[in-house]
Amino acid sequence: MGRYFSRKLLIYALTFVVAVTINWLIPRFMPGDPVSAMVARAGLQSPEGVAAMREYYTGLFGFDVPVWQQYLNFWGGLLSGDLGVSLWAFPQPVTSIIMAAVPYTLGLLIPAILLSWWAGNKFGAYAARKKVLDNTVLPIWYVLTATPYMWLAILLAWALGKVAGLFPVGRSFSASLRPDWSWLFISDLISHWFLPFLSLFLVAFGGWAIGMRNLIIYELEADYSHYLGSLGAPSRLVRRYAFRNALLPQVTGLALQLGVIVGGAVVTEIVFDYRGLGYLVLEAIKASDFFLLQGIFLFIVIGVLVANFIIDIVYVLVDPRTRAGMGGGA
Repeated sequence: MGRYFSRKLLIYALTFVVAVTINWLIPRFMPGDPVSAMVARAGLQSPEGVAAMREYYTGLFGFDVPVWQQYLNFWGGLLSGDLGVSLWAFPQPVTSIIMAAVPYTLGLLIPAILLSWWAGNKFGAYAARKKVLDNTVLPIWYVLTATPYMWLAILLAWALGKVAGLFPVGRSFSASLRPDWSWLFISDLISHWFLPFLSLFLVAFGGWAIGMRNLIIYELEADYSHYLGSLGAPSRLVRRYAFRNALLPQVTGLALQLGVIVGGAVVTEIVFDYRGLGYLVLEAIKASDFFLLQGIFLFIVIGVLVANFIIDIVYVLVDPRTRAGMGGGA
């Protein structure tokens, strides 16, 4: 088992290096010059003042050295915990800006991922043996799971926010409030959180429900299910074994879908102006802020890799066949 996890760590380490390199390259292929944006923001008119400020910002952000040296400087800063200074919120460091937005994104993602996975698997297993649900409710989830996150977010914002007026649309909390532990702030935070959460939950829930429904039907038609039935095993016991076997591919599917769900959270935050990482991505793109974009994508990459590694460990723990195979290989 130790050798297995060593190989996994090596694979994740190589993936991290490649992902960070791509992360560093992407902003530099974007149109726009961050130094020019900073100079324009200063509003200088004289050519001498513009030239002096351009020279100052070029040196400050490290753009006065060759590209290969910029890449090495990026790795040096990354390993020392320095992600640079934000151009959009100059002179704030990128790390402090991201850390202020991370709680909102995690508070949106973690409940949406875990609750949709749990509820979708339960509902899909139940619908597999209830034809009424299979013929009426489940087709709705086929539509929802094929719906883009952004489109569903816009629809919910219009229907439940603007038309019905049940929930506020925009920001993570009301502009008149300041973060604290009072019930007024917490209730306001939840009211702003609900619609972005609901849009992520509904799309993911449909996918898990449909997947589990199909897996349960397959497992109930498997040879071991018929064999247990011929031995007189209660149908409840057969369904329990079928559910446990069908759950394993869903654990794998959770690892594969993490990136999709995280991407959906980014565009959902943009729709609702929810002040998490998605909001920062939009602002960084508008300001050509290389350093903020790199920091956000780096956090997302690390988060997805860590979550996948945890799921790998969970899969080994819940699937005895994996442990047996690793023991046999040793």
